Amino acid sequence: MGSGDVIPTLSMILVQLGYAGMTITSKLSIQSGMNPLVLVAYRQLFATAFIAPFAFWLERKTVCKLTVPITFQILLCSLTGVTVNQILYFVGLKYSTATIASALTNLLPAFTFILAVLTRQECVRIKTKAGQAMVLGTVLGIGGALFLSFYHGKAINLGRSGIHWEYAEKNGQLSSISKTNTFFGPLLVIGSALIWALWFVIQANLCRKYPAPYKSTAYMCFLASMQCVAIALCVERQASAWSLANSMRLTSALYAGIVCTGVACCLMSWTIERKGALFVSVFSPLQAVIAAIVSWALLQEKLHAGTAIGSVMIVLGLYSVLWGKSHARDIIQKTEEEASKRNGIGDGTSNNQELQQVGRHDTAI
Repeated sequence: MGSGDVIPTLSMILVQLGYAGMTITSKLSIQSGMNPLVLVAYRQLFATAFIAPFAFWLERKTVCKLTVPITFQILLCSLTGVTVNQILYFVGLKYSTATIASALTNLLPAFTFILAVLTRQECVRIKTKAGQAMVLGTVLGIGGALFLSFYHGKAINLGRSGIHWEYAEKNGQLSSISKTNTFFGPLLVIGSALIWALWFVIQANLCRKYPAPYKSTAYMCFLASMQCVAIALCVERQASAWSLANSMRLTSALYAGIVCTGVACCLMSWTIERKGALFVSVFSPLQAVIAAIVSWALLQEKLHAGTAIGSVMIVLGLYSVLWGKSHARDIIQKTEEEASKRNGIGDGTSNNQELQQVGRHDTAI
């Protein structure tokens, strides 16, 4: 991994840490009786209030014309990356568990890869080592997630973490009466991953045409707020359902809005602009690993052999994809340098055409 990958990599690890925490706090708030649609609506309202001042301050000198096509793309981003994605995820979380929801989001890299290839944002040269590493890493990541989800094995005795969360233990009693559906809940989470992958592809295209990731995120959150509030009001109109008097409801709404939408979307948009959609999506498997560790530390859930094996597969898959991306980029840079040298001594027209051809594959694997 090159020096230019350090900050984007750390940013994506922080994003997955945030998402893992959101899954646990959101599950607890839903178990306390909060409607997931109301939670999504509050999440967007808090996210908009948080990100808007920073966006317009940080990019106050950035001149980007907000045309009708760009506005339409931002609207599509708000629908796919926020509204539909989050509604499917949180309703799916209500009818499943935090572990299953975290694990199934690991289908995101595969969905993103397929859509990126179909839209020619990524080009897999399967005969090269870089292409093979990317495919192998994707398979390992998804396989590890499925292994972690459906195979438990023997329990691993790690003892108590020493930071047990008593509030979670008390509210965990509600899990016995919370509704679960082994088919409906996971199906909604899978649908959420597919829609989210579509957002990555649309966002990558938007970043090229509107290079102001913080402003575009603020616009996206604002539009999503109106959409989510309208949908939630159609389903839940009682004032008591919108109450944030419960500390866990308030905490989960603030956390989800500020950390997992305001901060995370900015970091992802910034990273997509520099590294592409696939680079961002391959970090999603870390969420399942982090969620398993946090669940053991705070909720005193037991870790099993399947969790450990699946986690190792996920980490190996992530490293394989990152290596493939880095190796492919080195090859592209070397090709560009050779073309530039030939351009200085050969026919300028033909070599300029060659450089343009290379440029078309700048984000390719």
